[in-house]
Amino acid sequence: MVTLSTSIIACLDSHEVDPKLIIPFAVFINAFLFLMATVPLSGGHMSPVFTCIAALKGVVTIYRALLYVIAQCIGSIIGFYILKCVMEPRLVNTYSLGGCAIGGKGLTSSINQYEALLLEFSCTFLVLFLGVTLAFDKKRSKNMGLPMVCLVIAGAMALAVFVSITVTGRAGYAGVGLNPARCLGAALLHEGSLWNGHWVFWVGSIIACLTYYSVSINLPKQGSTSDDDEEYVILKLARGSLDTIRKGGISNDFAIERSGFQEYLSCTTQI
Repeated sequence: MVTLSTSIIACLDSHEVDPKLIIPFAVFINAFLFLMATVPLSGGHMSPVFTCIAALKGVVTIYRALLYVIAQCIGSIIGFYILKCVMEPRLVNTYSLGGCAIGGKGLTSSINQYEALLLEFSCTFLVLFLGVTLAFDKKRSKNMGLPMVCLVIAGAMALAVFVSITVTGRAGYAGVGLNPARCLGAALLHEGSLWNGHWVFWVGSIIACLTYYSVSINLPKQGSTSDDDEEYVILKLARGSLDTIRKGGISNDFAIERSGFQEYLSCTTQI
């Protein structure tokens, strides 16, 4: 969350002719790296959006989902507190701590609440449809492996941000939030205009999750995960590959004999 906000501020404060077009690249890099790190650990619960749809799908229990969301919010508050302590005051005031501002007078507050709600819903649904659908597809996610699945999800997030910042044409608008917890941390610490329309990021994400779930239960079932699965298939793939490395070790022929995700893990470990 903090690295993403810092990247967004750096893009907006750059001397490029149209700095907002750099933001999707920053989103893509941040999302891909953190997904690669967190999927083997927890299933990639970086945002309440992913946690909400996982709970609706039965991948995690409601109790665990609630704990994840609370942890995400606490992490956001701690991260933005550190960011506020080290960031130059001029940047904090100009870009509202890299938070999700709507309807104020700052550079990052140039879109009204109803436009933001529509964008938040549409772009969150886009990320869920493109990225999460693949992650829950048992056959395709296993064939593609962890890196490619994370690549698709990160690409979907970058695409959503690109669409949101180009379709509005508003100076200083950093794109959709896609993560209500990130917006909450900045709002609590910076206050001011960040509370104006903060509900948009929660309501838009929740509606998108409910809509996607309603659509996904009517999608073809072939290759997708069943309701009885307790974990993401991609998470099982990650853990299974790690177990293989721990039990059997890494031989010289490992990279040749293994394919897909196991080959990737072998190369990464050797490096």
